[in-house]
Amino acid sequence: MITLKEVKTKKDLKAFVKFPFTLYKGSKYWVPPIISQEMKTFDKEENPVFLNADAQLFLAYKNKKIVGRVAAMINHLEVNDQGVKKMRFGWFDFIDDLEVSKALFDKVESIGRENNLGYTEGPVGFSNLDKVGVMTEGFDTISTMITWYNHEYYVKHYEAAGYRIEKGYAESIFPFSNVNPDFFVKASEIITKRYQVKPLNFTKTSDVMPYVDSMFDLFNETYAKLSSFVAITDIQKEYFKKKFISFINPEYIKFIVDKDDKLVAFSIVMPSFAKALQKAKGKLFPFGFWHILQAKKNSKQVMFYLIGIRPEYQNKGLNALIFKEYYKTFKEKGIEYCIRTPELDDNFAIQQIWKHFDSTVTKRRKTFRKDL
Repeated sequence: MITLKEVKTKKDLKAFVKFPFTLYKGSKYWVPPIISQEMKTFDKEENPVFLNADAQLFLAYKNKKIVGRVAAMINHLEVNDQGVKKMRFGWFDFIDDLEVSKALFDKVESIGRENNLGYTEGPVGFSNLDKVGVMTEGFDTISTMITWYNHEYYVKHYEAAGYRIEKGYAESIFPFSNVNPDFFVKASEIITKRYQVKPLNFTKTSDVMPYVDSMFDLFNETYAKLSSFVAITDIQKEYFKKKFISFINPEYIKFIVDKDDKLVAFSIVMPSFAKALQKAKGKLFPFGFWHILQAKKNSKQVMFYLIGIRPEYQNKGLNALIFKEYYKTFKEKGIEYCIRTPELDDNFAIQQIWKHFDSTVTKRRKTFRKDL
């Protein structure tokens, strides 16, 4: 007998956040979140996404033991402004018991029908800056801090519930030693003169901040054509500034501006925090913060988190200028591997950017949908 309980209290929310710690106990590949940070994601006073979105969280119980969880979300900007009648769901984990996953699927679908929505899709977050997709390949490679990990059996649960694949994503890696800088150096010299653009490099977070609003505007413009995109609001920009920008090494943020100092391209790279987060075990104190700080300073792996180029500058080689700047930084830092985080299979613009790199796909993931 499976019973569902809606998360209403802080105690329930903590149980919701901590369930994967039990499900993936002993896994070499699962990367735990920081529990306090994860709880803030669902705090309506803390996360401005709730100004335009609703979420209901559920825990599944069997024999008085937690055996599954799911977050059911409605993004009203998507539903009302874009006319996309989507019932989102994510943070979806369960033991290998079809009764458990069915109960959670049924709850998500019933909320979708109650709100006159057309279909469900998951696992996804509230927006494009959240985690996405259920892993279908790459179970024996370590996850990243910005992706969900899952057991191999998850896919059969989606299929058993009548879900079909909606979108595909790939994650890749390449050794930095494979990168030949000659192409970037030659191309960047031509591009700088032809388009009158220049790179901006940073050593202090405070110097990055004046450009961050423009960066999020450019992010909205660059990614607008992608399926499932929901724009970041002005209030969310402030939230992400505090949550992300101060966390990222300023030298890993690269901007390209035109002759009028207008932002035309940006890229954000992060150190790999995966091993540090595994050591932290969900807690910043007493030692978690130290492990994260050490990774920020010394990690020899980096993740390409976001890259955006203004549409009129795409296919004009600006990525060569970005990579030239990164090459210098990575060389100084002794970087050994570069990770490409999940990229949509139909994002051909990003695939063009990477065409000169010899990347190896390490993971594939999918979102699934079901018509209501």
